[in-house]
Amino acid sequence: MVRMLRPLTRAITYKRWLHIVVAIVWPSLWLFVEEAWWTQVTAAVLLGLAGLVPVTRVVEGFQARLLLAGPRQGADSPEIVTTPSATWADRGRTAVWLEARLCLGWAVAHVSVQMPLLAVDLLTAGLGQGPAAGGFVAVEGNHWWYALLAPLPLALLGVVVVWSGHLMTALAGRLLGPSHAERMAALEERTEQLLERTRIARELHDSIGHALTVAVVQAGAARAAGDPAFTDRALEAIEETGRAALEDLERVLGVLRESEKPVSGRPTLADADRLLESARASGAKVDAEVTGPVETVPGPVSREGYRILQESLTNVLRHAGAVPVRVRVRVADGTVVLAVRNPLPGGMSGAGRGSGLRGIRERAALLGGHALTGPDGGDWQVHAELPLS
Repeated sequence: MVRMLRPLTRAITYKRWLHIVVAIVWPSLWLFVEEAWWTQVTAAVLLGLAGLVPVTRVVEGFQARLLLAGPRQGADSPEIVTTPSATWADRGRTAVWLEARLCLGWAVAHVSVQMPLLAVDLLTAGLGQGPAAGGFVAVEGNHWWYALLAPLPLALLGVVVVWSGHLMTALAGRLLGPSHAERMAALEERTEQLLERTRIARELHDSIGHALTVAVVQAGAARAAGDPAFTDRALEAIEETGRAALEDLERVLGVLRESEKPVSGRPTLADADRLLESARASGAKVDAEVTGPVETVPGPVSREGYRILQESLTNVLRHAGAVPVRVRVRVADGTVVLAVRNPLPGGMSGAGRGSGLRGIRERAALLGGHALTGPDGGDWQVHAELPLS
């Protein structure tokens, strides 16, 4: 019994009832001015035409969100949009919504008025008096057991209020909810956001990991060298790498703060010299060769290629130290080829394994290319091929 009465204790029940009966306020005022059947037909026609106006869905959507769903979304809350109608199908659904709201409003408002009047009539008739409220339902005679029936109209009113609210909420989800095209657009946007977050996490790993690796290697080399000139060069390299990492971090944080703005300003293969100089400053002997029109490589391919090269050099410094490194970047035949090779210290045949190498392979795969990472003879190699198209 308590469970059945629980909906009547919730504010959302009465907010939904208010949303339903408000729909007939202006048709009722018109009816008082001109009491004729054609006034209601005209009201229905005007509502149908209003539903064809794109901005009507915005107004109705906000009302439904406020009064049907409430400020806190519950399990039975509909998915309601508040954007203008973009297609004729959206306009048609909005028009049907307005007509359904008008019809249900008339019915619920009528019941909301007549059920209390009927309860009063039953009570007064049961007490031996004549009907006092004058409702549409006539109560004949004076029987004592009429008083026992007086709560029934009120209970019926409670059922009507609760279930009409549920019905209106369900209709809002169908008629004011997103269309198939809007759902697909929202799904694509969500997918893009997830991909962007994954890319940002990978970029942070590559950029910050590279900077920290260079700083650690430089600091250790400077302390072991005991040469003031070398120490100055090491500190300068650490400062430059740290500034570059801070720029990357600020840009990534900017993307997180302003997710609606497109990503821009990321380094490309045209900036590869910065990576090579940073590796050289850390003690690695870098033999680099860049062939082909690197500056014409499409932006996404060039940016991901830069990150692949960055992670490759980071792994060299982190796992092999100051060793000779051979770097080859070639743009030809519709493909960018990135090759990084370095000798492995003894007993380190698995050097460089981890999330960084998984990131290299993932980047290449996302662009439709492929990447090979692993030992090759006495060397460790990273070989990636990225299509330009």
